[in-house]
Parts: sequence; C-alpha cells; structure tokens
Amino acid sequence: QVQLVESGGGLVQAGGSLRLSCAASGGAFSTYAVSWFRQAEGKEREFLAFISWSGGNTYYADSVKGRFTVSRDNAKNTVYLQMNSLKPEDTAVYYCAADSLINGDLRKPTYEYWGQGTQVTVSS
Repeated sequence: QVQLVESGGGLVQAGGSLRLSCAASGGAFSTYAVSWFRQAEGKEREFLAFISWSGGNTYYADSVKGRFTVSRDNAKNTVYLQMNSLKPEDTAVYYCAADSLINGDLRKPTYEYWGQGTQVTVSS
C-alpha cells in the first residue's frame, strides 16, 4: 500500500513558478510509475505529465509541454513537478498518482494510488 502526499501548492502571479512535490511512503515507490493530474473547478481531471519508475521516460500533455518538468528522486521517494511560466488557466487542484503497472492509456486517471491534492492558484 502506497500513500502519496502532495505539497508545494500556493498562490503565484502569472509568469511565476512553483515546484510541487509528491512524497510516497508505505511501498516500493521506486518501482512505480507516477503521473501528475489536475482538476479545475467544474472540469474533468486532466493529465499533465508522466514519469517512469526509473525516471528514464517522461511524457507531457501538450498544454504544459515546455513549461512543466517532471522528475523523481527514488532515494527520497519523491516525485517533483516544476511549473514555470504559470498562467491563470493553470489554476486547479494538482494530484500525483502512482501505479506499478500501467495498462492502456497512461493519460487516463485510472492509477491505483492517489494523493489528496494541493491547490495551485495563479493570479492575473
């Protein structure tokens, strides 16, 4: 059983940066692939970024490609999402999700483990 806790959200002005962390406990986190999602009020959960268990493979949604970077430190059981050039439309609750086996589309929110989310608000 893996527990995930996101942190690093907050209020930032447009054009600013934030780094989110997803800290894991309770399992062999280094063997899990991780993705970041977000959900804005009244909208569906949206895929943002994926990182493989080793960190060797990453994949991004077009909406954040070139602005967001996903990375991980397996020694610290932590995955990061560096977010630059933030826009008001990036305002949402951000979630990390993990799974030991990705079947099918990694962009779908069908991961086994989820964090509780962290709020990111970008002011104009």
